[in-house]
Amino acid sequence: MSGTAPYRGGNDRRAGGEWTWPRSSLLGSLAPSARSRLLALGTRVRYEAGRVLMREGDETAFVLLLVDGVVKATGRTRDGRDALLAVRMGGELVGELAAVDGKPRSATVTTCGIVTARVLDRKGFLSFLDREPAIAHAVNASIVAKLRAANSYRVDFTGCDAPTRLARVLYQVALSHGEHAGDGIVIRWPITQPELGTLSGAAEPTVQKALRRLREAGVISTGYRAIKVEDLARLNAIANDQP
Repeated sequence: MSGTAPYRGGNDRRAGGEWTWPRSSLLGSLAPSARSRLLALGTRVRYEAGRVLMREGDETAFVLLLVDGVVKATGRTRDGRDALLAVRMGGELVGELAAVDGKPRSATVTTCGIVTARVLDRKGFLSFLDREPAIAHAVNASIVAKLRAANSYRVDFTGCDAPTRLARVLYQVALSHGEHAGDGIVIRWPITQPELGTLSGAAEPTVQKALRRLREAGVISTGYRAIKVEDLARLNAIANDQP
């Protein structure tokens, strides 16, 4: 494992020597004592950028509890392309579906920068949930939230043009993973424009054009591995196809 400092995602920061996570994440939703018990499970690991942690179709069942960093989940399309399904950051579980139902992995998970995590084996994870009903409830709630988000994603994008879909993706990510910076919100995640295009269902040239228009309108600004939402209200209006 590398001895370098972990990649700093937008939602997992140290405060007074302790990690903090957003309330929307599993770790952020737990009481401090419950969070400590969950973080004591398994083995602490650190992965380099570009490491495949889980592969679609594999019959593994371990769970990763992300402490810091960003991973992306991709699925293979029928024509052989990799479609970006989701982005997960510190505070979230990855791979829990295979642990719960024992079926093959539904997606490939790859690190987007250095990631720190706890590796939990299936038996230990499920036994822990049996002993900790409150944490089990929080895990179930996080799974339901992911499924609801996936359903909402499909419904919301029906009938929308590409710039509107992109605005919706940026708005949702800013709310769930953004870091407040002055009057704006910074999204710090090393994701490419083609991957942003798969999230919004748009081709890369269309994404480039839409991002340029948002910059020119003063809605966003872009930097190295970061997008800053300068005007969240305006971005929300665009996302909802309002003038």
